[in-house]
Amino acid sequence: MDIRHLTYFIEVTRFESFTRAAEHLYVTQPTISKMIKNLEMELGVELFDRSRKQLVLTDAGRAIYDKAKTIVKASENLQTELDDLIGLQKGHIRIGLPPILDAELFIGILGEFHQVHPHITFELIENGTKKIEEDILNEHLDAGIAVLPPEEEEFDTFSFIKEELRAVLPASHPLDGRKRIDLEELKDDDFITFNRDFALYERIHEACLSAGFVPKTISETSQWDFIGKMITSGLGISILPYSVANLLKEDLRLVKIRNPSLEWNVGLIWRKNHYLSYATREWLRFTQERLIENSS
Repeated sequence: MDIRHLTYFIEVTRFESFTRAAEHLYVTQPTISKMIKNLEMELGVELFDRSRKQLVLTDAGRAIYDKAKTIVKASENLQTELDDLIGLQKGHIRIGLPPILDAELFIGILGEFHQVHPHITFELIENGTKKIEEDILNEHLDAGIAVLPPEEEEFDTFSFIKEELRAVLPASHPLDGRKRIDLEELKDDDFITFNRDFALYERIHEACLSAGFVPKTISETSQWDFIGKMITSGLGISILPYSVANLLKEDLRLVKIRNPSLEWNVGLIWRKNHYLSYATREWLRFTQERLIENSS
């Protein structure tokens, strides 16, 4: 059975017309009619009910249609994989990045990868962890950086950052000068947080609930540098990963939190048991190798 037979059958079914399918496929109508007839003879069934004005599938045709789409899709995926085998001479990788991340290390590794594989292109898309996970599952992204563990079990992961979260306070705050505080001591403060697309939002909210209070969130943002400016302006306090808080240029106080202590675990994520292009696989291998070298 030629894969073209199935492709023509799918297109005739989609357009409900031999003529329109032939036009779409840039072949003559007799050619496509002959292909369908040959397929029917090979399968021993009629695929279309030709007794009506409108072309409709028979019961056998409906059963074969779904299988035909699966086979044609598998064939297309095979061709993609074969194309990728050409020495990584081409490829495009879509990577999700959270704007909360200090991207200097990551961009440096990306630059090194480009030196080795100059024909592979990148698309970097900023979003929170939740959206990055969703886009990987929907095949809008190939991989991403996200807060671990992911909400779904459909991801493979590689952790490369583990650090504490710190309370970020203005210099005039009553708790200024303390080396560490209980989370409950912030119950009367106004909170400035990342928005709800970020896993960090839920992490902080759940920790506050476990400490016995609901945080009073007065502002949500997707930009970490805005948070420092808002704290300095007297709008409230925040809780941030230590590395991110250190990026803030304002005169702020970073205080350790206990009861409960809060940690941040960040890593690479990609879909488990799912086809990854050779370019994506090589980028994941290369990046993990460099991250391990940098941590040793």
